[in-house]
Amino acid sequence: MKVESSSLAAPIVIVAVIAVIVVLFFTFVPVGLWISSLAAGVKVKIFSLVGMRLRRVVPSRIVLPLVKATKAGLSLSVNQLEAHYLAGGNVDGVVDALIASARAGIDLTFEKAAAIDLAGRNVLEAVKMSVNPKVIETPNISAVAKDGIELLVKARVTVRTNLERLVGGAGESTIIARIGEGIVTTVGSADSHKSVLENPDDISKLILTKGLDAGTAFEILSIDIADIDIGRNIGAQLQSLQAEADKNIAQAKAEERRAMAVAKEQEMRAYVVEAEAEVPKALAYALREGKMGIMDYYDLQNVKADTRMRENIAGTETNAKSILEGDSSEQ
Repeated sequence: MKVESSSLAAPIVIVAVIAVIVVLFFTFVPVGLWISSLAAGVKVKIFSLVGMRLRRVVPSRIVLPLVKATKAGLSLSVNQLEAHYLAGGNVDGVVDALIASARAGIDLTFEKAAAIDLAGRNVLEAVKMSVNPKVIETPNISAVAKDGIELLVKARVTVRTNLERLVGGAGESTIIARIGEGIVTTVGSADSHKSVLENPDDISKLILTKGLDAGTAFEILSIDIADIDIGRNIGAQLQSLQAEADKNIAQAKAEERRAMAVAKEQEMRAYVVEAEAEVPKALAYALREGKMGIMDYYDLQNVKADTRMRENIAGTETNAKSILEGDSSEQ
């Protein structure tokens, strides 16, 4: 009985080992993908698929785009697609872009498409924009004519991708900035805002002659002025601000002159008080030196008293007159 059980266990173990090996083989080797590629007419060696597994490359990411390219009539190799995949590129997007460019009659090589893709740009979108140009709408751009009137200009720029300059070329923001600069320059050189409103196409013509698409990834096909609105009267506002500034300066200078006059008046009053303080000294000196007698001094005091009396009488008459005039006006 022991011999029979051992003889039955050996074939079971062998069958289990073979089953495990088969399962591992079909798991590691994409046989189904290999069969699909052969059915599509794409010759891919099964050992190449195994090598992709060893290089940590997903075989479907290489074989399926290769089948698509072969059916589209493109001549691509497994090594090209695998190298682009290992470099971090989008293999499927590059193949789609090559197919689209071939259908549109655009000369685009795999190397150029791969370079565009690795540069971080969407190569398929670039090809589509080359066939179907894109319209970029600028925001309201403020420009001031020579007569001081502000104009708010909005433009629509039709561009298409320049595949030759797509790698290293400037993007849409540069196009918008250059268009804004051109609008400001053109409107600023106009003598009147009315001439700009009458002939808005002059802006487009002048901007197109400047070659604003140089160094960018786009080619400007047309510039259309979508809308022009009249804004503020910048010239009048500047003149008003200048007048206000001149008025403030004049007021400051007048205040300075007034302060100097007040200071001068205070200084002169100080001189008068100082001079009056010297009078008693002079009188004392004259009396002491005998240049002035006592009667002369009394006469001087009488004159001063008489002067004060006259001033008081004159002040009383003035007050009475003002009172009488006030009473008459009330009546």
